[in-house]
Amino acid sequence: MLEPSLDLYGATFDKVDVVLSDLLVKSHARYALIVDRTGFVLMHQRAVWAPKPPSLDSLATLIASNYSANAAIAKLFGEDGFRETVQQGTDVGTYLEELGDKALLVTVFDASAPLGKVKLFTKKAVEQIRFLLEGVDEPRPTFEPDQAWSDDTGALLDGLFTERTHP
Repeated sequence: MLEPSLDLYGATFDKVDVVLSDLLVKSHARYALIVDRTGFVLMHQRAVWAPKPPSLDSLATLIASNYSANAAIAKLFGEDGFRETVQQGTDVGTYLEELGDKALLVTVFDASAPLGKVKLFTKKAVEQIRFLLEGVDEPRPTFEPDQAWSDDTGALLDGLFTERTHP
């Protein structure tokens, strides 16, 4: 089973979340996503004014696939890869930057956000996020059910499987 290649928890998650929010405010972009190279959305932010995004899971999968295709193109030219990728349509564009060897920072912007501004603030966000991720060794959150959880779960299961009499 595929699992995300990068785990973000606790204080690190909160700090990266602030960086993504700041990126959106300063660049006037719609969305900021951290996507791992296998196509998982690790975290995301949406500008308050932005319309509802398309399916983030689909978007992440397509971005990861596109990144892999661009890496193959770079190799044809003797490059190790492209550090950044820009795609721009009439109304919407994407800008990708590598976050080390496991993930990508994706900024989705519209025509109201100048590409130069998007690139500048995305690059700054990448630097900040890389710094935050250096040497992170936060333990994965654990789940330890207590008696209240056990009682509640038992009651739910009893409610599902208990035969009911209908009047």
